[in-house]
Amino acid sequence: MPTARSSRLTVTSTSPSSIPDDLRDIVIAVRAMAAQQKLGSERAMAETLNVKRHQLRRALQALRANGELGPAEAKRKPLVGHNGENLVRATNPMEVIEMRIAIEPFLARLAALRASPFEMAAIDQAATTAAGMDSGAADLKFHKLIAASSGNKLAASLYDLLRRVARDARLQLNGSQPTCPKRVQRRDAEHRAIARAIVARDPEAAERAMRQHLAAVQHIITERISPLGAAV
Repeated sequence: MPTARSSRLTVTSTSPSSIPDDLRDIVIAVRAMAAQQKLGSERAMAETLNVKRHQLRRALQALRANGELGPAEAKRKPLVGHNGENLVRATNPMEVIEMRIAIEPFLARLAALRASPFEMAAIDQAATTAAGMDSGAADLKFHKLIAASSGNKLAASLYDLLRRVARDARLQLNGSQPTCPKRVQRRDAEHRAIARAIVARDPEAAERAMRQHLAAVQHIITERISPLGAAV
């Protein structure tokens, strides 16, 4: 039951007969909250009403069953909103590149087999960083085009989540420093090798070129984290 913290939200309303007796006060309080503002997360609402989350969840389900709450209140936050925050806190740049090495050569192989002529042209064009384009944005565009051209929507979605986690500022090693122009040139050369293999419909070469490119990225990350470790 809501305590004195939520008593000010109580409104005079007759609960439908389908509302269980032990949830009536919670339901009334939730109705008042919904009338005053957009409902927040279950956790925030439970804290405001000083009730258990399982009690609040049952009350919300009862209101939805009665047609008093629409789908907008029922849907959960996107994965990268809440769970993505947990992923960022639990990982580090080395784990991210290890996952990229596990996933992206496979995506490059599939792209070589499945990409349409239009997709191949887009990959080939994106392999070279356009003048005036942000280096990081150019890199992300190239790799996401390959993932999208793989024809495997699940793998492409997982890769998109991985890159969104990797873009979090807490996982960035460069901070606000611009990428070295020479590194951009080397990276573009590596990208073009991947693109050529995809355009040539050569899955083995595409997979190999992608693996070599990511190994170079891994070396840079290792060097920045531990300069001595990269020289071993």
